[in-house]
Amino acid sequence: MVKPCAAPAQERHNEAMASRASRSAPVDGFRLTFDRYGTPGAPPVILLHGWPGTRHDYRRLVPRLLEAGEVDLVVPDLRGFGNSDKHAVSVGHFYSASAQAASIVGLIKELGLHGVVIAGYDVGSRVAQSVTRMHPDLVHALVLSPPLPGAGDRVLTARAQSEFWYQAFHQLPLSAELLDGNAEAVREYLRHFWDHWSGPDFTLGEDDLEILVADYALPGAFAASIAWYRAGAGTVTQSLTELPPERAIKIHAPTDVLWPDQDPLFPAEWADRLEHYFTDVTLQIACGAGHFTPLERPEQFARLVLDRVGIRQP
Repeated sequence: MVKPCAAPAQERHNEAMASRASRSAPVDGFRLTFDRYGTPGAPPVILLHGWPGTRHDYRRLVPRLLEAGEVDLVVPDLRGFGNSDKHAVSVGHFYSASAQAASIVGLIKELGLHGVVIAGYDVGSRVAQSVTRMHPDLVHALVLSPPLPGAGDRVLTARAQSEFWYQAFHQLPLSAELLDGNAEAVREYLRHFWDHWSGPDFTLGEDDLEILVADYALPGAFAASIAWYRAGAGTVTQSLTELPPERAIKIHAPTDVLWPDQDPLFPAEWADRLEHYFTDVTLQIACGAGHFTPLERPEQFARLVLDRVGIRQP
């Protein structure tokens, strides 16, 4: 079922949330840093960020969820990102989608959460899907933005390859040699993606860019952030190796997909195969939005999450 586009609601201005950072118990030797907001015991929600980002990608979403009603809201940095551990270990074993999912599963169990709504975009979307396939009993519902399965060999078209070049670059040791620990290079590299992937009505502020640079430019931080790609978890590798629908492990949890129509990486026409991989999926278009849906369309994203936790909205 496809819901029609709706004009984005006018931005509300919220004061920055006070940090409630905690550290998880280790899984595979990795501790995650996470913020927890709201009411323990209320419907639990986990928000998973993308690359090049951190848990602060949800700074516009968190206040909206908390204002709407009681939720137990957990927002972690994934392995290798932000303030979470960044160990220099075998990337294929410790930074893959299943490894990232293991840390989220560990966090869910550590906090005693049940019937979780997991929302994610970019890397976070893939991790959320992995958690749901590995432990369907833990997940009540998903709210996702691309990447989603079904792209297939369309990632090999000239148009797609002109966008996905960075994933091959990240496989090369040269990428870390050129960028890791070099604040000026990291700043311009991250600026490129935030400018190019954003929709026409969103620009990442300089202050927010500097917060990202402060994380990504630390020695070892950029290398850790691209371990996801070096582990073969990027879109190109995943799309070319995904199982055909008749052999794929389908996701049965109710899933809302918020697909931006201005994302240069993931054209909206790639949403045509969602029902091959999800048994209960609703597609909604984020009109005018680029890749960073939690920041570009926080109201629309929040409505989907709130619907799934059962909070009625005016």
